Amino acid sequence: MVDFADNAEQAAFRKEVRATIQDRMPEILKARPDEAGERGGGWGRPTGARGEAMDVWRATLNEKGWVAPAWPKQYGGGDLDAVQQYVMNETFAEERAPKPRVPDVGSTIMVHGSDAQKQEFLPPMIAGTTNWCQGYSEPGSGSDLASLQTRAERDGDDFVVNGQKIWTSGAHVSNMIFMLVRTDPEAPKHRGITYLLSPMDVPGITVRPLVQMHDAAEFNETFFEDVRVPVSNAVGEINRGWYVGATHLDFERSSIGQAVGQLQMLDSLKNFLIEERDSGNGRSRLNEPDAPRGEFADRYIEANVAKTLSQRVISMQGRGLIPNYEASMTKLFSTEFRQRIARTATKLLGRYGDLRDREYETSPQRGRWATMYLSSVSATLAGGTSEIQRNVIATRGLGLPRG
Repeated sequence: MVDFADNAEQAAFRKEVRATIQDRMPEILKARPDEAGERGGGWGRPTGARGEAMDVWRATLNEKGWVAPAWPKQYGGGDLDAVQQYVMNETFAEERAPKPRVPDVGSTIMVHGSDAQKQEFLPPMIAGTTNWCQGYSEPGSGSDLASLQTRAERDGDDFVVNGQKIWTSGAHVSNMIFMLVRTDPEAPKHRGITYLLSPMDVPGITVRPLVQMHDAAEFNETFFEDVRVPVSNAVGEINRGWYVGATHLDFERSSIGQAVGQLQMLDSLKNFLIEERDSGNGRSRLNEPDAPRGEFADRYIEANVAKTLSQRVISMQGRGLIPNYEASMTKLFSTEFRQRIARTATKLLGRYGDLRDREYETSPQRGRWATMYLSSVSATLAGGTSEIQRNVIATRGLGLPRG
């Protein structure tokens, strides 16, 4: 059973979050980066006035422990339970308020790290002075991650790392990396793996950006050549890093922010199409007989399906259950839905739907939809392919035998 209503305590917390955003968030952050003439998305700290405003906003949220809401208060977190995190994330999404990014590696260190590691690595994450990237996938080890071959050989108090990682999101602007490396090549593939932390500015690390089809360079190849990493930077037991890497203390994985954001995307597109139709500028097909208006209506229905799937996940977590195939359903639906939004948008924009030059005045909404059409191709690959999600749903949700 899914409970859609807030209880009195949750309603009060939602009110507090909304009031904090409306009263204390710097004015410049209330506009989307595109609307402010800045480049949105990407990785790393925003620059200029927006970056300064984000520092002020982070300090405000730190007062309440909302930068890392699931973390214990002793480490700067908010000690919020899963439902409180859901309420907070939903309210942030509804208000279009930016939320400082804290890497999942912090939660892993919280569970498996030593006291020295917690003292060294957690405070800079809360302060926003470190940017982390993830060194998991390799050219021959993507979905079958346990087959990874990047080696780390013990040499006194150091590991010497050699190998290559790929799809290292944000590596070009990161100053730290957490990675899985093979420390015992003779062990079965799920064993003999160690979870290591390393600065990115040490000798031997080379980052090569990969330009995506929408011209962004957010993915990277990362090469390691005789990189020395202290053994003390191994999180958890050596050779048992596979199990360390699976840990995430932040249990709120409902993707409610994404679901709300998708509905806001549709509203933005709808308002633009109506304005264009009424102005007669030609960038809207709403009045054309063969315009896919029914398809656009389907996208709104699907936006509410995505939100309901998110609510199911959080309802389970609120009752102490662990979502499994339910989380795969949410991920699968949301990523494929993002692609459908982009396709529908380009159809409704007609011949203007392919324009994505941000500075060209005729590009609809600074080329947002054509860019999304291209960038969303990877959505069903990143974080576990759609095929993997369907296998999880089939075997764990429907009880079907493995093929």
